[in-house]
Amino acid sequence: MQSPILDFPLHAKKLFFASDFHLGAPNHQESKLREKRIISWLEEIAEEAAAIFLVGDIFDFWFEYGEVIPKGFIPFISKISQLRDRGIPILFFTGNHDLWMKDYFTQELSIPVYSHPIELSVNGKKLLVGHGDGLGPGDQTYKLLKRVFTNPFAQWLFRWLHPDLGIRLAKAWSGHSRITNVSKNENHFLGDDEWLWQYCKEIEKSVHYDLYIFGHRHLPLQLEVGSNSTYFNLGEWVSQNTYLEFDGKQARLLTFGK
Repeated sequence: MQSPILDFPLHAKKLFFASDFHLGAPNHQESKLREKRIISWLEEIAEEAAAIFLVGDIFDFWFEYGEVIPKGFIPFISKISQLRDRGIPILFFTGNHDLWMKDYFTQELSIPVYSHPIELSVNGKKLLVGHGDGLGPGDQTYKLLKRVFTNPFAQWLFRWLHPDLGIRLAKAWSGHSRITNVSKNENHFLGDDEWLWQYCKEIEKSVHYDLYIFGHRHLPLQLEVGSNSTYFNLGEWVSQNTYLEFDGKQARLLTFGK
């Protein structure tokens, strides 16, 4: 966990949470259409937003070299820059696809980037927010890969690849992901074996949170953790367009365009 707990006064506005845009996947054309849809959503919520949380895997691949960032995504980056200029806080979380984010967003856009779940205090309620990759039981293969990918020496070695080659290799790797291979049917509800739900239940035994908000699973979920605690999964934007709205009292999973 990161400390201190972030305190967000709402002033009659709302918090908005979305994740798993996977911009760049599965191809340029489909990604551009999704990017336009996301920008329309950001425009729609701007007047009501006390803050916007982008909860990981916003990009299907992102790597910051010393002087180079991935090509594309200018309309999206311009939109969130405009929102920051209007005084709307935006918080970015790394996911398993964009875990190599560094300081570009922080330095250029004044958008903080978090690599771990963070705690929020909103109108007397406690929230735990994060992407969710590598949390809970199981998935040992990914947890091992994450240790490799986040290793400073491994990142240093990758930076020695020319960006054209490095980004091409990374995109090929991303092409095997769940979001671009829906035929694998890996995103079905696992019942009591939902590992992020299990993670929330384990945390709740020692620390109470009113809301647990995660992404990564690509399933919009609302599940009871305890008598006064709820786990939400934000779903994804390749086919679902789901997001969470919190007004300080009630949290609602919504679908953009419906």
